[in-house]
Amino acid sequence: MKFGILVNEGPYQHQASDSAYLFAKAALAKGHEIFRVFFYHDGVNNASRLTVPPADDRHIVNRWAALADEHKLDMVVCIAAAQRRGMMDDNESKRQGKDADNIHPSFRISGLGQLVEAGIQCDRLVVFGD
Repeated sequence: MKFGILVNEGPYQHQASDSAYLFAKAALAKGHEIFRVFFYHDGVNNASRLTVPPADDRHIVNRWAALADEHKLDMVVCIAAAQRRGMMDDNESKRQGKDADNIHPSFRISGLGQLVEAGIQCDRLVVFGD
């Protein structure tokens, strides 16, 4: 089965990101395909390369990045939601005249069309968070 995953909540405020990650990991272990993981609303904060959790806590951003790198997952951050929250990759930072970027390189910024495409291409679009 081909899954699309939508993550709507931030990494440490809500269980949604942990649940989405564990779902993706389990689906891949069972031989299913993850077409795309789309981060929307506060979920875009899962892509911050500046996240530094305490040493005894899980590093959610690094977990997502490692899973993406291992399985060649398409990890998309909604550009509008990201901009509202001060999240930018290098290209968007330059385009907006900012002096820094903070999107982890395992993620990419794009628009809602990527979410629509996932809904069309996948057998199931699984939503985590409100």
